[in-house]
Amino acid sequence: MTKTDYNVLFLCTGNSARSILAEAYLNSVAGGRFHAYSAGSHPKGAVHPLTLETLRNVDIETGDLRSKGWDEFARPGAPGMNFVITVCDSAAGEVCPVWPGQPLTAHWSFADPAAFQGSEKEVRAFFREVFRQIRTRVDLLRNLPLAKLDRMATKRELDGIGRSR
Repeated sequence: MTKTDYNVLFLCTGNSARSILAEAYLNSVAGGRFHAYSAGSHPKGAVHPLTLETLRNVDIETGDLRSKGWDEFARPGAPGMNFVITVCDSAAGEVCPVWPGQPLTAHWSFADPAAFQGSEKEVRAFFREVFRQIRTRVDLLRNLPLAKLDRMATKRELDGIGRSR
């Protein structure tokens, strides 16, 4: 890959928690090298309140975040993606739109904090844990020497990040 900045689309089914956490975090640390987006195959239409709380607790801006469908990124005029990363198992199994430019795809599985059952304290803790996992993988992506890797090597690295703990 020879670019110096990259567009990344994080996909989930509902686009209310995991994909939003990944989008917001990557944009907060991207330094102009990455531009992150998120979408869902069946968007909830609203960002989960604990997603917003989790991000605010680590001083990440939440004002522009919204739940949206993935078709928004398959239309003419949409930003071209370099990477499309599914963050939930449901979205990984769905037939995705055809993305212009043939971006590299990967699957990074995370448990759904919005579906977690427990006390209010336990649910908040689970959101924080999933966010910690997302941060770890996004940081691995950020630190890849993408300009020095060819397409096949980049794909291997993305898949490897998805298997990391």
